[in-house]
Amino acid sequence: MRVPLPALLGGSAALLLLLLRWRRRRGLWRKVAEAQQRQERSLVQMETAAQRFREQNPSVNVVSILSLPLPELSKKLRDGSLPLDHVFYAYVGKALQITTETNCITEYLQESETQLRKAKLTGKQGLLYGVPVSIKDSIDCQGHDSTMGFIKNLNKPAAEDSVVVQVLRRQGAIPFVKTNVPQSLISYDCKNIIFGQTRNPLLYTRTPGGSSGGEGALVGGGGSILGIGTDVGGSLRFPAAFCGICALKPTGNRLSKRGVLSGVVGQKAVAAAVGPLAKDVESLALCLRALLCEDMFSLDSTVPPLPFNEEVYSSTQPLRIGYYETDFFTMPSPAMRRAVRETKQLLEEAGHTLVPFELTNVDYVIFNFCVRGMFADGGTSFIKKFNGELEKVGVGLLICLAKSPHWLKTLLSWIAKPFVPRFSSIIANMRANTVDEVWSLHHEIEDFCHQFIAQWKKLNLDVMLCPMLGPALGIGYPGKLSVAVSYTMLYNALDFPAGVVPVTMVTDEDEEELKDYKGYYRDWWDRTLAKAFGGSVGMPVAVQCVALPWQEELCLRFMKEVERLALKKNSFF
Repeated sequence: MRVPLPALLGGSAALLLLLLRWRRRRGLWRKVAEAQQRQERSLVQMETAAQRFREQNPSVNVVSILSLPLPELSKKLRDGSLPLDHVFYAYVGKALQITTETNCITEYLQESETQLRKAKLTGKQGLLYGVPVSIKDSIDCQGHDSTMGFIKNLNKPAAEDSVVVQVLRRQGAIPFVKTNVPQSLISYDCKNIIFGQTRNPLLYTRTPGGSSGGEGALVGGGGSILGIGTDVGGSLRFPAAFCGICALKPTGNRLSKRGVLSGVVGQKAVAAAVGPLAKDVESLALCLRALLCEDMFSLDSTVPPLPFNEEVYSSTQPLRIGYYETDFFTMPSPAMRRAVRETKQLLEEAGHTLVPFELTNVDYVIFNFCVRGMFADGGTSFIKKFNGELEKVGVGLLICLAKSPHWLKTLLSWIAKPFVPRFSSIIANMRANTVDEVWSLHHEIEDFCHQFIAQWKKLNLDVMLCPMLGPALGIGYPGKLSVAVSYTMLYNALDFPAGVVPVTMVTDEDEEELKDYKGYYRDWWDRTLAKAFGGSVGMPVAVQCVALPWQEELCLRFMKEVERLALKKNSFF
């Protein structure tokens, strides 16, 4: 029997211990309050800067600037037909509006105004000259915290920019804000105890997705024209799909991860990636053109020196496209299934060949590769991140399971198996592995990847069309529905480039069909997901576009075609 420490001590000693704990918690709350005050001061600085500019330049048409797509905007900035400060302060003002509505910005990078003035003086131009860019909290910017939603990371400013931020600056971009994330990043909601809950700009009762949720909300609301985030299980793709924008998760090492914080440091089973979010596919392509340059390759020599392949991206040859409507693990919502079917039809009508792809054993991938791979130490390193924190936001179940001794996990898994087999499998795979078992797991993942590629090549496929979870779930639901990451996490385990493109919106008919949604397991998770999907008429639904490793340009080319056909069919984007 475990006896509380205060009970083992004398009365006065116990009282002293409780007093120390109370003082420590009070100190943590003080740090939170100070961080929230800094956030508030940042917003005041943004408001002051935007207002000063409006007063000095009353004739500037901010609406027309904000309506320009990134390729056109960057062209105007480079040829001088649009002044840098007009664009910068237009986005500062819009970003302020969106964060007031959604709580997506954690910090204004005030040095961006200094960078703006220097850019005007030097005139040195890169592909992103003068473009304001938003940066996810977990990506280092010199002089600013990368908190990951943890109090312990406050007041620890980064010593230097991450490589991706350095390259953005060298290409002329102006990083101007950092955006909110869920605590630990291991969530597809967007809430932490420091900065609170970020809301979806399209419907405030919905989550913007996560973990790049602040980026999704800001870009989706029009407060940033280009955002940079990360993805270890869908963390770029969820926010993009939920907020009605586009995003690309590249192959894990296509872009540098130096200076980028991770939710579970050191694990290799599920590949993390850095990638862009934007309103349209052409903007994603421009971002990759800018980042895949000599600066990137020299600053981080572990990144393969593969410049952007224009020939592949600009090709108009018909594609041979694999597709599936479900992964037989997470039953798609009616809108998800319809999105794939309608996109398949549009692609066929445009002259492409669509080939059914048989997806199997996704349950094994999720439990044995992803859960077991990310928590191969039994969750020890994950738990350590929460030591000394006031709250564990959105990951209470994971923490509870990780803390349980091996014998209890085994017992719970055995008891749960007949009733909730998915929960049983999660418990069983959150155990500490031996080194030999970890090596065997990595070998098994490699074998699975080769088998998947062999099936792909047997069908002679170029790319793959897949469902994307949607519409956006209600705030708080992602924490209850960790199993619903199956559509995205598969491609982190495989380390394939994958992007999302919005193609439709939820209809009344979709909502009616949802009444018959049962799920494949008919367990508590399936019933909860049905509720989470409900009440979403008018919300965007995306599809996922996938290519083989290192073929980001082909993935983007496919995304561009899907986007073109969806825009041609619909008028709502």
